[in-house]
Amino acid sequence: MIGSHWTWQSLIDGRMTLTAFCHDPACNHSQKLDLVKLRDRYGPDASAMEWDVRPKLRCARCGGRRVGLSYTPDTSPAGWHGSSYRKAKGE
Repeated sequence: MIGSHWTWQSLIDGRMTLTAFCHDPACNHSQKLDLVKLRDRYGPDASAMEWDVRPKLRCARCGGRRVGLSYTPDTSPAGWHGSSYRKAKGE
């Protein structure tokens, strides 16, 4: 993480998962995003913050633009010990 902003590489290094979900109640589709593909497309230091990513997204099922994001740290025992999320919390 650079400063207080996530980058594609910091999400990968922190073993984070980024899930997009459609806000259309008739669709309600969700999908994990491929962070490696996004890093390769936009660059490792490109911002991966919600306000930068969301405008680029469209629901893969219905094509809608009302898409939300969920950032989730790896909370498995192996991932938790080295996660940037854990370090940021001071644990």
